Amino acid sequence: MTGGGRAAEAAREANSRCYDDGRATLAYVDDPYHAVRRRLVGAALLDALGGPDGGDGSGGPAGALLELGPGARSIFDGLPRPRRPTVVADLSWTALAGAPAGGHHPVRLDVTRPLPLADRSVAGVVAAELIEHVYHPGVLLAEIARVLRPGGALVLSTPNLAPLQDRVRFLLGRSPRQVDPTHPYLHLHIRPFTAQMLRRVLRAAGFVDVSIRSNYVGVHVGRGRWLQSRLLARLFPGLGGSLVASARRPPGVDG
Repeated sequence: MTGGGRAAEAAREANSRCYDDGRATLAYVDDPYHAVRRRLVGAALLDALGGPDGGDGSGGPAGALLELGPGARSIFDGLPRPRRPTVVADLSWTALAGAPAGGHHPVRLDVTRPLPLADRSVAGVVAAELIEHVYHPGVLLAEIARVLRPGGALVLSTPNLAPLQDRVRFLLGRSPRQVDPTHPYLHLHIRPFTAQMLRRVLRAAGFVDVSIRSNYVGVHVGRGRWLQSRLLARLFPGLGGSLVASARRPPGVDG
């Protein structure tokens, strides 16, 4: 959405209306499918920071942690309390105000604009279920790289454009769900990603040590029922429903 355009602004406003009061987030975060995804995001962040408490270990630099677009429930709430400041930043004050008190510092910002943070000011960034909602993900990733300290970690999650069930649907001539404009909320997803494309955009933004995890590989068997496997998701994350990517800003980067 950075760069203007009526279509981009209309999409921004549609997303804002949907997620402003926080209820849309709270409606799904405790679902087992998303609960596993959120645990994977948290685990990837702790791995990157070098300790179960997010301490200032050898896995990453000292400094604050930032979550972009948490809505009414922060990923940080499910982690051991880190020995670092935690900042939760969202476009909606209403969503932030409805979040449980977690000792985080709330900040209102728009991720489609330059982040109001100093260069190299944070040690880790979480952006869960966010990148698919912006028109220009490369611009957002560049801003995240700018505010990360050298060696700092980015962990993000996004729905997979090409999970196993949608590959089957495509072979049968049916549209993948992520590009279905009639879906009750997926029409808000502007830039869907495959695992390969997610690696590509992260590397293009200057990130290194890119790795991908996933929550479930599943197949819909009708009447709202799914066959789901965590083992297959660990073995073949590119076939999973949600992609969880972790990456680093290269150590020793001065720019």
